[in-house]
Amino acid sequence: MHDNGEELFPVVDESGQVIGSALRRECHGGSMLLHPVVHLHLFDAEGRLYLQKRPAWKDIQPGRWDTAVGGHVAWGETVDEALRREAREELGLEDFRAEFVRSYVFRSERERELVYVHRCRYDGEVRPSSELDGGRFWSVDELREALGKGILTPNFESEVPMLLPALGQR
Repeated sequence: MHDNGEELFPVVDESGQVIGSALRRECHGGSMLLHPVVHLHLFDAEGRLYLQKRPAWKDIQPGRWDTAVGGHVAWGETVDEALRREAREELGLEDFRAEFVRSYVFRSERERELVYVHRCRYDGEVRPSSELDGGRFWSVDELREALGKGILTPNFESEVPMLLPALGQR
């Protein structure tokens, strides 16, 4: 498997207004074209946080643990539509209520993303798709231990401070 470099993404300004479009390979190829993505942080009844393992074939951050659900907003798609589609495709989630946390611009050496962060409590069955290398729920202590060790994606690590209240930390 591999990512589809011909996939069309919206290009946005920092307020989320669509100002154009570009192919995935352009957005991920160092152009720094700002494109929108969705993240869903999934908590269980015990307060553990589900993380997915990115497969080795991914063009960005292969093999690292990441946000439960993460994906690009497709051309012509709303943020909510993208969130629901990605949750269904990646983890088989159908019936969940997501709470918007915030949006922010994430910049790496290769790309810039306008990230729309959501969270929810979910106690149903989680079924990782074949586009992932699995996933599992992590305790707060396991997350603390993994921070800064190259196990987690930088994107996820940048979101930990906004999740700490949900993890019972102050």
